[in-house]
Amino acid sequence: MNTADRREEILRILGEAETPVAARELAARFGISRQVIVQDMAVIRASTPGILSTTKGYAIQQENTCTREFKVRHRQDQAAEELNLIVDCGGRVKNISISHRVYGRISAEMDIRSRQDVREFTEALASSHSTVLSTATSGYHYHLVEAANTQRLDLIGKELEKAGFLAPLQPWEKQGRKEKD
Repeated sequence: MNTADRREEILRILGEAETPVAARELAARFGISRQVIVQDMAVIRASTPGILSTTKGYAIQQENTCTREFKVRHRQDQAAEELNLIVDCGGRVKNISISHRVYGRISAEMDIRSRQDVREFTEALASSHSTVLSTATSGYHYHLVEAANTQRLDLIGKELEKAGFLAPLQPWEKQGRKEKD
């Protein structure tokens, strides 16, 4: 298989995948090195919008979804409860951000879609002896959440509020609130 055919096949695989596909998985499938896949993906991503690189692999960004940023606050031991609440209501946690007084806005990709993803995240956090990003901001943080429609996002907001996780927005935050329908 030549390079162009391989890249076309990679796009097909990503288009059919329901979860991110790891570079090592693609490498094994084509009998080439992971580095060749990384190079292929750099070329593919340069010419194809909407391809995401996550900690779990490559994925094609889903169309017809809505996103909303939620400001939340909780203790580290409540992180799994908060994330499970979001995925149970049909959301995908795309990222986490904090707004630090000195460093400004700091974001990290998450791609949490299921309770299994939450379990893997909390296990990785526990085994690394690290703390959640929001410890730098007294538990305050933001999640960019994706869902199939605004009704799902509304439900997530209501459930976060009911659980006591939703934090009030400051006046300057209301102006820059992210939402895409």
